[in-house]
Amino acid sequence: MIFTTFKRVVRTGFVNFWRNGFLSFAAIVVITLSLISVGCLIFAGAIGGSLIAQVKDQVDINVYFTLSAQEADILAFQKEIDALPEVASTTYVSQDQALASFQQRWQDNALIMQGLQELGSNPFPAALTIKAKEPSQYGGIADFLTSKAPTDSTGAPIIDKVNYQENQLIIDRLSRIIPTVEQGGAAIALLLALAAVVVVFNTIRLITYSVRDEIAVMKLVGASNVYVRGPLVVSGIMYGIVSAVIALALMAALSYWSDTLILRLAGVDVASNFSFAVNIFSDYFSRNFAQLFAAIMGAGILLGGLSSYIAARRYLRV
Repeated sequence: MIFTTFKRVVRTGFVNFWRNGFLSFAAIVVITLSLISVGCLIFAGAIGGSLIAQVKDQVDINVYFTLSAQEADILAFQKEIDALPEVASTTYVSQDQALASFQQRWQDNALIMQGLQELGSNPFPAALTIKAKEPSQYGGIADFLTSKAPTDSTGAPIIDKVNYQENQLIIDRLSRIIPTVEQGGAAIALLLALAAVVVVFNTIRLITYSVRDEIAVMKLVGASNVYVRGPLVVSGIMYGIVSAVIALALMAALSYWSDTLILRLAGVDVASNFSFAVNIFSDYFSRNFAQLFAAIMGAGILLGGLSSYIAARRYLRV
């Protein structure tokens, strides 16, 4: 009995979907646009998060040691820094590595290389690059460096310079801007999602209104609420599934062709230079297709099915 009712409900929902051709088309268009807006928000959030991560990655504290500092003392100090809960990572560059890097960079400049040879010794100090987990934590790390003041076996300080003061203005601004950007993006996403729900619900309600007389007749002859509402929900789910497939196809086209369009608008010869471009959207789409499919398909089914379920409620009281 239950299986028979379920089969009838599903079959009636399919019939309603194809019978109401224009209204079904309108619902699919509205839900598709709403899902595309959801997809754009996902893309924008991913790109924004990537940009914020890159900005965070560019900020650090560099500790420069004295030329007489012993590597054993520096490495011991690095272990202390690594143990701090605020520290994400540290990178040690020895004097020899700093010299080799300088020589590689200026190897084509004979004047600079000649001046370096005339010095007769390595003028570059060892350095330690410190990255914090959050920009707001650099102040605490700088305070630790100032209070610690490590020394060698003779009591001489091994730190020559800490460049926190030079980057402090940028770090402080990032500490204020990044949370604001993240909170603003979340608020915009919530507002657009609510707008999409309202638009889709009103469209489904119009479709339900068009069959209100049929609902009234079914109720008068004794049909249960489940049997009356079921086909409408099935039709709504179909609207969501079809809309999700269309939205995913459009998002795929956007992600794979957007780089070409952007380069053409920028005046770049795509045929010869496109291989050097970074395919941000297409890479993100391909890497996260499973999550995007689940999010868009789930949102489509939820929008269509839930809107149909709620919209039919007012016409069940006959």
